[in-house]
This record gives sequence, structure tokens and C-alpha cells, in this order.
Amino acid sequence: MLTQPVIDRTVRAALDEDAPCGDLTSEYLIPADAIATAELVAREPGVFSGGAVLAAAFALTDAAVEVRLHVADGGAFDRGAVLASVTGPARAVLTAERIGLNFTQRMSGIATLTAAYVDETRGTRARIVDTRKTTPGLRAFERHAVRSGGGHNHRFSLSDAVMAKDNHLALLTRGGASLTDALRAAKARLPHTAHLEVEVDRLDQIEAVLEAGVDTIMLDNFSLADLRTGVEQVAGRAVVEASGGVNLDTVRAIAETGVDVISVGALTHSARALDLGLDVRIDGD
Repeated sequence: MLTQPVIDRTVRAALDEDAPCGDLTSEYLIPADAIATAELVAREPGVFSGGAVLAAAFALTDAAVEVRLHVADGGAFDRGAVLASVTGPARAVLTAERIGLNFTQRMSGIATLTAAYVDETRGTRARIVDTRKTTPGLRAFERHAVRSGGGHNHRFSLSDAVMAKDNHLALLTRGGASLTDALRAAKARLPHTAHLEVEVDRLDQIEAVLEAGVDTIMLDNFSLADLRTGVEQVAGRAVVEASGGVNLDTVRAIAETGVDVISVGALTHSARALDLGLDVRIDGD
């Protein structure tokens, strides 16, 4: 969850990194009493995310800076749109400019890419979800951006759900132990509120996993034909997630196999920053 304390803590760290002892350029070149106005302008179309983060970058630099958002998180915009207006002490506006842009460009890029995936799957039952392939320290920001783009979030961290992948299963079944029995034993020890997901990479693993009573089964790197067969085999006994080989060219066909969830690491690890600019004017210019 992208709460205000999380925003403030992370943005403060970014500001301290960028200007650990102040902004020498602004302090020596810009009069202390100068007032600036600025507009956050879209250089290309997209979906906005990070309004509260942008505002925090300026407020934490100088509380006298006022930020007015013209587009809400999740709002689509065209090239040339003014997304926000900023007014306040010129030194503060110039000092916070890059940090504010870094966050909003990154988050809007993720939101825009997510929206493209969501559009490709429209009309199917599949929901687009992110993964833990996020930038360390920025997970809450990037996950918020996915939601801005119409996507959904997977488990936030390793502490939120049980997700048994191939390495876990190999250890569970070492010495010839039954996969079903091992998963049942694990499920019996879990709190009743804990979600259990298991990844499989072959059709012949599905029944053994389902017999253990799992909540979600992930079909990893399955062909389209095997995804369809897997969905039929599961037959509603668990949520079916597809993962692996997902891109904008393949996601529609994957969604049409009938899976419930499609996880896409690219939403966060491969999204490019959107081209946004802050056009600054010093009052009196």
C-alpha cells in the first residue's frame, strides 16, 4: 500500500541523495525571493500515476510550494496535456524538479504499459497482475502504478502467502515423498487465512497438486494448447494463473485459454519511463 508515510520516507531519501548539502546551482544563481511557476507536461500520451509522490517531492523541499494536479492517478492523457501545475519559491521548485520527475515518469511508464496489457485482454476473464520483480525499495510505488493502469497486485512480499515453486517442490519430494501428501501436510500447518499457490510446469503435475486442496495453481511456461487443457483439467477447483512467455503479442491468446490470472514481470522490470517534462518559468521573465 502506497501510504503517505511510505511516500515521505522514500522521497525524502531521494531528495537527500540528490542534494545532500543543498542545491549549489540554485542557491548561487537564483535569487532567494524569486517565485517560479511550472507545468508538468506530457511529451507523449499515456496513463498518469504518482500524483501524491510528485506533490511530496516539492512539499518536502519547501512547504511553501503549491502543487495542483490536473489528472488523477489512472487518468489517460494525450501528448501536450498539462498534468500538474507548481508554484512557489524558485529555488525549491528547481531543487525538487528532477526527483519529482523521476518518480512520476517511472510510475506513469508502468501505468501506461499495464493499461496496454489490460486493453489486450479486455472481454476475457483474465486479470493482469504484477510480480515481485520490482526495483528494491520502490515496490509500493511500482505496485501502485500497476493499479493505476488497471492491473492487479500479486502477493506483496514473501510474508503474504505461500507460493511453492519448482525448487520448493523438489525439496518437498526429495527421497520419493508424495507431492500431494507433502502439500497436504504443509497446508494443515498453515493459518486458515493463508493462501496456498503452487507452480507446475507439466500437465501431469496438476492432479497431484489439486488433490492437496491448493487455492491457486500456476501453469508456468505452458504452450497455448497445454494451457487450455490445464484449465479444463482444473475445472474450477482452483484459481488458474498463467506465467512465462507473456508479452503484448502473446497475452491475448493466453487470456483466451480461460485462465483466471496472467502474471507479467515486464510490467515493472521492463517498463520505460514515460516522457514527461517540467516547464519552469521564473515570475517576471
